[in-house]
Amino acid sequence: MTPLANQVVLITGCSTGIGRALANELKDRGHRPFATARRLDSIADLTERGIETLQLDVQDPASIVEAVRSVRARAGRIDVLVNNAGQNVFGPLLEVPLEHVRTTFDVNVLGLLAVSQAVFPIMAEQRSGLLVNVGSVVGICPTPFAGGYCASKSAVHMLSEVIRMEVQPFGIGVVVVQPGGVKSSITDGADRQIEQFRSDASRYHSVYAGIHQRAHASQDGPMAAEDFARELVRQALVTVPPRVVRLGTGSETLPRLAELPGEQRDSLLSARYGLDTLRP
Repeated sequence: MTPLANQVVLITGCSTGIGRALANELKDRGHRPFATARRLDSIADLTERGIETLQLDVQDPASIVEAVRSVRARAGRIDVLVNNAGQNVFGPLLEVPLEHVRTTFDVNVLGLLAVSQAVFPIMAEQRSGLLVNVGSVVGICPTPFAGGYCASKSAVHMLSEVIRMEVQPFGIGVVVVQPGGVKSSITDGADRQIEQFRSDASRYHSVYAGIHQRAHASQDGPMAAEDFARELVRQALVTVPPRVVRLGTGSETLPRLAELPGEQRDSLLSARYGLDTLRP
């Protein structure tokens, strides 16, 4: 597998974490990354590094069209799309406000699909390209108090498997990235989001500590985003890319946990997050 060179790479969600680190790593390796974010001011420092930046909100169709148009106008092609933009949602699934779950799916699933649809005609015309879709190991292993996020990432995995078959005739590949814990700001708003479950109004208030633990789990000993980006580029940007790349804290243990008999897996996870204490 020969490393790819001089790739034009469009990356969503570059304000923090994986996306930002990928933009820097790709630039350092001689590729031409286009880093995007909802707010351009959040990636102004990348511009100062000589990385080309664009405004792109995966929930805004006009924003997507303009960003893709701009990349093609500047570079003439798009070799790689990294669908990285995402958001989390925490709390017991049957008490989480439905609009929070809906927004999570809109960003993590429909946003990914919308950007991919915008880029597809360019790659199909080129008869080459690579879609790199960022899922999660919790899209394989369900974890309490993050059900909406787990389900959205599971959907990303399934969409990616179908898209791979559908784009292969056009010379386009698909890599599914399933990160474990990677250093980022994805849990920065978690405490505010889960505050409602501290109240007696929630049937889960007595296990609030477990909800809090789950909300911050990805940042408990996470892999550095720079190390993650370096290894992802090494593994994914090659002439024959792998179907799946797993990196980050827990990226091997959680899939193994998912393979246990359901009752055993449920018991372990319920005990970890305090759900077993709610039983009569």
